[in-house]
Amino acid sequence: MEVNDAIQKAKENDQIAFNFLLHTFWNDVYGFLMKRTRNENDAEDITIEAFSKAFEKINTFDESFKFKTWLITIAKNTHSDSLRKQKISLSNQTSEEDEKRVYWIQDEAPSPEDKLITKQNLAELLKDIKKLKPHYQQVINLRYFQELSYVEISNEIEAPINNVKIKLLRAKKLLAEIILTKQ
Repeated sequence: MEVNDAIQKAKENDQIAFNFLLHTFWNDVYGFLMKRTRNENDAEDITIEAFSKAFEKINTFDESFKFKTWLITIAKNTHSDSLRKQKISLSNQTSEEDEKRVYWIQDEAPSPEDKLITKQNLAELLKDIKKLKPHYQQVINLRYFQELSYVEISNEIEAPINNVKIKLLRAKKLLAEIILTKQ
């Protein structure tokens, strides 16, 4: 399959074309983000998010540009957004008390109420995960509950690593849709 053909087929929602594009450009985008983040987990997460955004907006891609350049631009913007969110989160943690040098020592132990809320949220999440197809449930379980790496998941389910990544990407997207439709 050629890149231009894959792009056209992806615009028609062809999953094989999406897989081809992911496989073809994964290393370029991931390598670019590794240089920017210098952290494998961050680079991996942002790469997945960038591909997700690109695939959602594939119909806006202009063929007069190079697809790789378009993807790298999306990855750069996704990374910038990530940095901005971190910065906002950090600045929101600063309060007037901090400026006056008054510090409160926070008890790190969760209260009984916190434990109950966490338990209820986890139960809801598990119910939502069970609505996914079994192969999506499996990759979510292996990645987030058993905390396996992509390589370990690849070995466990006997699938290429890029298939694991795209399965996980799809599983997260479907799970997000399930959660959002409930709200």
